[in-house]
Amino acid sequence: MDFKVPSIVCQYGSDCYRVNPHHFNEYSHPHIETLLSNVESINQVVVPEQTKINKSVFEEQIRIVAKQFPHLADGIEYSTNESEVVDTGATSLKHVSSETKPSPAPPTENKNVFERGFVEHRTEKATETEESIPVPVSEPEDVDTEASLRAGGSSTPVINDYFLVVAPKGRMAQKLAAAEPYNFFLTTITDSEPTHSEPLSVTFLELLDSSLGQLESSVQIICLVDIEWLLANYYFAGYKNLPLLILYGLETPEPLMESMKKPNVTAIKVDIKTPFGVHHTKMGLYGYRDGSMRIVISTANLYENDWHNRTQGLWISPRLPAVPEDADTAFGESVTDFRSNLLAYLDAYKFPQLQPWMARIRRTDFSDVKVCLVASVPGEHVDTLKKPQNHWGHPQLGYLLEKYAAPIDDSCPLVAQSSSIGIFGPTPESWIFGEIMANFGKSSAPVGTRRMPAFCMIYPSYSNVEQSHDALLGGGCLPYERDMHSKQEWLKAYLHQWCSRSRNRNKAMPHIKTYCRWSHRGLYWFLLTSANLSKSAWGVYNKAGRFEKPLRINSYEAGVLFLPKLLLDEDFFPMEADKKHPQFPMPYDVPIIPYAPEDTPFFIDYLRKEDEEELD
Repeated sequence: MDFKVPSIVCQYGSDCYRVNPHHFNEYSHPHIETLLSNVESINQVVVPEQTKINKSVFEEQIRIVAKQFPHLADGIEYSTNESEVVDTGATSLKHVSSETKPSPAPPTENKNVFERGFVEHRTEKATETEESIPVPVSEPEDVDTEASLRAGGSSTPVINDYFLVVAPKGRMAQKLAAAEPYNFFLTTITDSEPTHSEPLSVTFLELLDSSLGQLESSVQIICLVDIEWLLANYYFAGYKNLPLLILYGLETPEPLMESMKKPNVTAIKVDIKTPFGVHHTKMGLYGYRDGSMRIVISTANLYENDWHNRTQGLWISPRLPAVPEDADTAFGESVTDFRSNLLAYLDAYKFPQLQPWMARIRRTDFSDVKVCLVASVPGEHVDTLKKPQNHWGHPQLGYLLEKYAAPIDDSCPLVAQSSSIGIFGPTPESWIFGEIMANFGKSSAPVGTRRMPAFCMIYPSYSNVEQSHDALLGGGCLPYERDMHSKQEWLKAYLHQWCSRSRNRNKAMPHIKTYCRWSHRGLYWFLLTSANLSKSAWGVYNKAGRFEKPLRINSYEAGVLFLPKLLLDEDFFPMEADKKHPQFPMPYDVPIIPYAPEDTPFFIDYLRKEDEEELD
């Protein structure tokens, strides 16, 4: 075995958070190697107090480097005794046998991963401050995907060495058919074994399953992407050389470098004109060899942690066939105008690389799509309330609810649930009741008879996160700050716990975003979206406008609205077992549970370096 330390030094030095052994085979980490070379035995290694990353991550890195390069110190011991530990001065880590192949390490949260949440969170904070939040940059992996997969020494990559949960192949089409009419799934949770076999749980690899169609090309429209992880999924699905277009939001050299190395990959950074916006959409376009295609709208980014122990939601469209060659251009439109609204959304990017896909969409039959696209694009949108189609943000939702939602009981509250909270203002009337509820509260009831509904918000409390699969590290996707909360403490009266025992996700912290209204009669409507409850995602009217007040939106967002009238020809979705229709698969338990007086929201501050003493 070649124990030579790589000659290329990892450009992120002591900030490196990777725990993939292949990364340490390719890049040198002098700060770790020096530690090991100065001791006689691995159990003498002590993690420095000033380490920039989480201690548990550093422990794992030491274990990996010690195993791969045991020659670093002449007297270093690498025992096969499993009782040997790395002494970190805080927690101890068992050492595995050098004769035993290590199981794949689960994705590990760390300082840099926490900060990724701020990329999606910049817009909320920016409404009251122009202080930008630093964005981390992922290190490039300058290797071919297959070579990277084989870096561990195996001549043939083995899928179970790279993915912690692997679903049986060839069954996704059957699973999707059984999910009709909602086609609403949650991601599989690594540490919740019941979710591995649930009919409404999926892995990302299942989206590429051959039973859904023989893939010809695809587009991933995303905020954050780990190109190595994404291409590994395509590799194991058998599609490593097919055309892949990636539109991404996070500033990182990784996708661009991969596109320069691999002619089949085109990666485009989506620039936002306002410094406070973010490309936040999570959408996949999948084109099949027979001319059909499929749309997937999700809340999960394309990197490993988002598909590990976080609750995420996905809507997967039916397989959409190509329209007949002699068909009229209007043929195949959805009753919800999904096709024209999707085209309007894609056109907002102004990327020539999307033109072939837009042409394909125009020649695709969307008549089986019974959900509505609700999207946001950056800009100041004038006449938003007057346009019957192709408007954005909360006015678009209001238009659809007014057109399709049954008259709603006034006592039925709006229940918002998101993984980030914006700055709403000093009182509930500042934006929640003063602006956004005017559209979220709409239905087909006559205007004069509607009243403002009550408001509830589900956001994990500190105790929710503390009991999660990853303990406090599970809050890495919840970037609400203590300082922000101090400006709107009135919000606590509206906050409710995250509780999802019925879906086996009580300990899987939510990165999903949903909005809905229900009563004892049933569910009036349900929205799954990338949009957190924030002004930048949903829009805020520019009060300074001289005539009509333009709606200012900072971010790209996309979601799907489920309406009983369109999906079931009913006024309500059943929220319990029903002989006539399937129960709507709510992602959390109903009734919802309000915060107790002693509860506080989880603040990302708990995971910062200055709060380590509080965590220990």
